Amino acid sequence: MRDAVVVEAVRTPIGKRNGALRDWHPADLSAHVLAALVDRTGIDPALVDDVVWGCVSQVGEQTNNIGRTAVLAAGWPESVPGTTVDRQCGSSQQALHFAAAGVVSGQYDLAVAGGVESMTRVPMGSSVGSGVGIPGGEKLAARYDGVPFNQGIGAELIAERWGLSRARLDEFALLSHERAAAAIDAGAFVEQIVGVPARAEDGSSFLFDGDQGVRRGGTLESLAKLKPAFKPDGVIHAGNASQISDGSAALLVTTSERAAQLGLRPLVRVHTAVLAGDDPIAMLTAPIPATAKALAKSGLKIDEIGAFEVNEAFASVPLAWLAETGADPAALNPLGGAIALGHPLGGSGAQLSTRLIHHLVANRIRYGLQTMCEGGGTANATIFELI
Repeated sequence: MRDAVVVEAVRTPIGKRNGALRDWHPADLSAHVLAALVDRTGIDPALVDDVVWGCVSQVGEQTNNIGRTAVLAAGWPESVPGTTVDRQCGSSQQALHFAAAGVVSGQYDLAVAGGVESMTRVPMGSSVGSGVGIPGGEKLAARYDGVPFNQGIGAELIAERWGLSRARLDEFALLSHERAAAAIDAGAFVEQIVGVPARAEDGSSFLFDGDQGVRRGGTLESLAKLKPAFKPDGVIHAGNASQISDGSAALLVTTSERAAQLGLRPLVRVHTAVLAGDDPIAMLTAPIPATAKALAKSGLKIDEIGAFEVNEAFASVPLAWLAETGADPAALNPLGGAIALGHPLGGSGAQLSTRLIHHLVANRIRYGLQTMCEGGGTANATIFELI
């Protein structure tokens, strides 16, 4: 029986908005991680059956099928196709699901999954504000009584529903930064990151090789000074929400048999991959049913999973997930999350996968689960098994 294994996973460091990656066109940034896959594995890119690439704001520099333009920008043979996926924040996690499904079904023997987002060069919401209409329509508006879909309001609704105070959210945000800083200090990201040539503000050149958003020494008192972002009396603010970021990541997926033929060592098996939908107004709760679905489909129990990556779009999302699943808090985002490291939308799923896979390998953890909330009230959940 065919399986799907990940034999390499690489990522750029995540840059802050207008930060170290500001000069990189997103197609070129994508090409950079594709080239790194070849450098690290020695594969002939002509063998790749497809490149499945996640990207959310598909407008301007990120339009015209950036999955394909990335392949060409990387100098790969013109025979290698590419396609672009939009499942909102889960776009590159969905790209991995598609790549794994293609490999298991026999449609692919070797595929690349990944994604990119340059939120500096293509600001969030650019596609909505393009002047050619708005998402949805009369029927959608009628179904939900004209209530607008807003992720920030959804995060507030979640905090209210699960009784999450601002102090609790801020404590979680500080923990994200503390864990990310500790991971950086321990060298946990060194092997997975491919450095990117960058230009400093003074014009000098340097190799950007460390995530840029981590803040050290934060306090509850400093976070308390930040104004609520979505409601005057709300609990969500810039300090307990994900950062606006730039970044890319890529994973090479094949079968165990093909990996052996190519002399490649599998890191993990894609054990289970599922999807779930939930209320699109609260919007960000679908990781909870997605996790339940993944556990049911896999036959695993929550305490058999040794590490979890639950995307920190807002602190209320992983905290509500934690309350519902009963997972070990120490295993949740052990290396920090998007609050500290950043959230480059279409690239985030592959970024999380890369962090989680390398964490499983480094610590000999058998199972890891990744899930993330997505615009429209959906979520992907993926279980990886160490090989």
